[in-house]
Amino acid sequence: MRTVVYPGSFDPITNGHLDVVQRAAKMFDRVILAVARNEGKKPLFTLNERKQLAQGAVQHLSNVRVETFDGLLVNYVVNHGACAVLRGLRAVSDFEFEFQLALMNRKLNENVETVFLMPKDSYSFLSSRLVKEVARLGGNVSQFVPAEVVAALLCKQHPPALVE
Repeated sequence: MRTVVYPGSFDPITNGHLDVVQRAAKMFDRVILAVARNEGKKPLFTLNERKQLAQGAVQHLSNVRVETFDGLLVNYVVNHGACAVLRGLRAVSDFEFEFQLALMNRKLNENVETVFLMPKDSYSFLSSRLVKEVARLGGNVSQFVPAEVVAALLCKQHPPALVE
């Protein structure tokens, strides 16, 4: 069984991420969407919230499962019997950073390959950071993220009043 690991913070998962996952699901027997702890990024959503949002977004894909991980990616990949790491590339600016990561992973374990997929051009500008910023400023992000994520972003921006 050919398994690929798609790691990321997914804070939150976007339609660009989903595009990459859906295409990978056709290419591999199993896709593990691995939500990284990475507290250094100061996520808007907790690790569990990010996992739940991702699970809701990919539930229609029978060969995709969502997990969380912490630690060295190459170890996670090997421990899950995966043959590759999947990374999305939006622009040339992404390539330099992703290329460095791929080379470092190869240096750490030469058996771990990296596969790059570009999202549809309509998602090439999309990032979780931009989605959060637009939502924070009151913009409509429904065309950029699944409905469940829209609701979660609204809840983060305007939490329901506490009932006494």
